[in-house]
Amino acid sequence: MTKSKFFSIRILYLTVALSLFISPCSEVSAYSKMENTESKAAIIIDDFGGIGKGTDEFLKGSLPITVAIMPFMENSTAIAEEAHEQGFEIMIHMPMEPKKGKRSWLGPQPITSDLSLEEVRFRVEQAIENVPHAKGLNQHMGSKIVENKSMIYTILKVAKEHDLYVIDSGTNPASCIGTLAEKMKIPYAERHLFLDDTHSSQDYVYNMTRRLVDLADENGQAIGIGHVGIKGVETYKAIERAEAYFREKDVELVPASYLLETDIDQDPVHFWEQIE
Repeated sequence: MTKSKFFSIRILYLTVALSLFISPCSEVSAYSKMENTESKAAIIIDDFGGIGKGTDEFLKGSLPITVAIMPFMENSTAIAEEAHEQGFEIMIHMPMEPKKGKRSWLGPQPITSDLSLEEVRFRVEQAIENVPHAKGLNQHMGSKIVENKSMIYTILKVAKEHDLYVIDSGTNPASCIGTLAEKMKIPYAERHLFLDDTHSSQDYVYNMTRRLVDLADENGQAIGIGHVGIKGVETYKAIERAEAYFREKDVELVPASYLLETDIDQDPVHFWEQIE
């Protein structure tokens, strides 16, 4: 039976010339899933870079998650190097101004609406330097910035220059990321669900992970996002508990890039082997 396309990853390689101001931001139409023999899911774990709980568990464990690191934190570069050595795929978890929330939650050098476009470019370039080995980028918070077409174009232009794919964390349904990524031919996808929040119990995260597996089983692909932090250990244990359900439903857990058309290594069987 053909699986539903509604939640499929939107792989954006359309031959449309970029025009920043022709039309307002709009939802990108769903694309068909890749023709794979197995269903696949990616789990991105955000907020690496500091001393958030769960950091050691994820980096020393065997779960093939994608490591999203906030730049400019005390341990950002060191964690990027460690994650790379352990064979994890790395993303830049770029802090961006939200509509609501404390500025302190953004960490150092975020993208805020008072910056010039030159400074936005500079901060993204610096983030790429601060988080070595990154293959992709998603946003930390960012519900305000993702509506700003000029700023998002600037961010995506730098991402394209460095061959980064982009995942929209889905903090605002009016986000311009998808529209511009489509026009700029940048490998792109959206988060389907969050696995946790600041105070999620292990059982809650376990059930959300099972839901992610079900989405992937039904639709071919799915992306979930979890976090290190206050309940990071519980998030790790919950995903670990759900490994049996992945096997039961024949859903493969893979790096985020494996769901996109990129030049990144797409052999997850060996992707997670430790680098010698």
